[in-house]
Amino acid sequence: MEELTQILNYVAYLLPAVVVGIIAYYFFKGHTANEEGRRRYLIQKEAQNKILPTRLQAYERLTLFLERVDPNKLLVRVKPYSDAVDEYEALLIQNIEQEFDHNVTQQIYVTPECWNLINAAKNATIHVIRQGAMHEKEHNADGLREYLLRNFMEEVTPSQKALAYIKKEVAELF
Repeated sequence: MEELTQILNYVAYLLPAVVVGIIAYYFFKGHTANEEGRRRYLIQKEAQNKILPTRLQAYERLTLFLERVDPNKLLVRVKPYSDAVDEYEALLIQNIEQEFDHNVTQQIYVTPECWNLINAAKNATIHVIRQGAMHEKEHNADGLREYLLRNFMEEVTPSQKALAYIKKEVAELF
């Protein structure tokens, strides 16, 4: 019986130490996780301050790209060299592709959704130019120009849709 009493005394002394140890373990585990999260937040905030100007510059360049390939502005800026519809179609598409190739590296600074929308706007513009060229085969290049300008005067162009998305995405950065 005396041994049992002695064991109970040891447990009575040991139990508070074990409870304090368990509480200290969970406290320090939570504290360590909190400090790690705080450090990660500070590093991310510092990186964000460094990358934000680069991202904004990418959005600016993509905005310029969309403005330059907007059919209403592209058709005014790029005039036909001859009366051949096929040559003017090729010139317009070449101009769009060159602008796109010049800005393709900007995709690493924008979201995948934004880049996909910009790519879709480029492809939709090329598609509409090709459709217009097929529609205006019997006319000359100026006829194609007039047809496309009339077509886009009443519609929202693919570039304008993508530009609206870019503006929304940039607004979310702030």
